[in-house]
Amino acid sequence: MQVTAQEVRVLGPADVPLALHCLETEPVTNVFVDYRTRLTQLDRRWLGGEMWGYFTGGELVSMCHVGANLVPVNATEAACTAFARRMMQTRPPSSTVVGPRDAVEAMWTLLQRTWDRPREFRWDQPHLVITGAPQVEPDPLVRRTPPVALETLYPACVAMYTEEVGISPEQDGGRDLYHARVAQLVNRGWSFSRIEDGKVVFKAEIACASPCAAQIQGVYVAPERRGEGLAARGMATVVDIALREVAPAVSLYVNAHNLPARRAYQRVGFEQTATFSTIMF
Repeated sequence: MQVTAQEVRVLGPADVPLALHCLETEPVTNVFVDYRTRLTQLDRRWLGGEMWGYFTGGELVSMCHVGANLVPVNATEAACTAFARRMMQTRPPSSTVVGPRDAVEAMWTLLQRTWDRPREFRWDQPHLVITGAPQVEPDPLVRRTPPVALETLYPACVAMYTEEVGISPEQDGGRDLYHARVAQLVNRGWSFSRIEDGKVVFKAEIACASPCAAQIQGVYVAPERRGEGLAARGMATVVDIALREVAPAVSLYVNAHNLPARRAYQRVGFEQTATFSTIMF
């Protein structure tokens, strides 16, 4: 479809080349949406939502992933306004708005007029990237989680999610869906853990990846083992494997107030490249 003026429309399979070209401008920052675009080929049956494109004079200049997560991409001020106005009309069933802080703030300025008050605002989330070898020795006891260890891993995943998000992923009948997600990451080789005496003492996952970047999520150290340096050495192992086998850059974002985690990531060699924000409903 040729667009001759400013317009928002739903992208489909025929738009994949345009979308990937748009994502190329910030390939590491945009890794989640890049991953979703390649995985689903923008087919709404597999996307579980929609991908919106903002066009100016026929050119796709901004995008927004519209599903459980609302994620703006390269969102100009005009695009944020257009996306937010459409969301105010359609009210997608999203649980988070997440992305570069400027875009999230711009969209929320309009959305707050009609949307329910969020459960939590996390405005300051440093976005961190590493492209070279870890600066601390990797932990040789951190390995890809084998499928036979799924049930050992799962309680740690629930504990991490509950601690990080503030609610259990099993709430409101969500256990089967969350268990399936954990199993998917394990089976794909994107789950990493250190297990001692049948208990997970460190874990992390690759949440998504593109030819340009892999994004880490779910970093967790058992509470009674914190302060031993397990996070830094464990992350060094994950980064080492990801850089060798998945993508040339590894990224993550972390709450600014989580000083122990930030110190661990700094030890590994991560550097801040942007600031993200998350609004949680």
